[in-house]
Amino acid sequence: MMARTFPLAGLLRLRRIHQDQAKGQLAAANAAVRARAKDRGTALTSLDRSVSRVDSAQALSAVAAARASSRSMLHELEALETGSRMDLERAQANFGAARARTISLEKLEEKHAAAVQAEDLKAEQQVLDEIAANARRLRGNQT
Repeated sequence: MMARTFPLAGLLRLRRIHQDQAKGQLAAANAAVRARAKDRGTALTSLDRSVSRVDSAQALSAVAAARASSRSMLHELEALETGSRMDLERAQANFGAARARTISLEKLEEKHAAAVQAEDLKAEQQVLDEIAANARRLRGNQT
């Protein structure tokens, strides 16, 4: 006789917890990528809008220093965005692996549930057959 509950239910719960954690990490990585892209876009827009009037050598030096600083900041933002994209790729891979592990157990659970249902139907059919046989015997004895 088959066990009524899925024998690997505890492991399946654990796998689902891992999958949910991986999903959370994936969502966080997606948010980080979006935030870094927004930061970079904001910096680029700011650089594009900055209009500098140069009316002296000191002003020219100041503008050159500001632009060099801005380029440096932009490179840092691009590096952060690249790092965030790499984190996103890792999170996607981790989620995919966690999902695959969960799916395999879910399929086993479905097969177990189908086998339990088939066993229940077979037992029910045996009871119905026995009732029908007893009813025939009783009708045969009454004639």
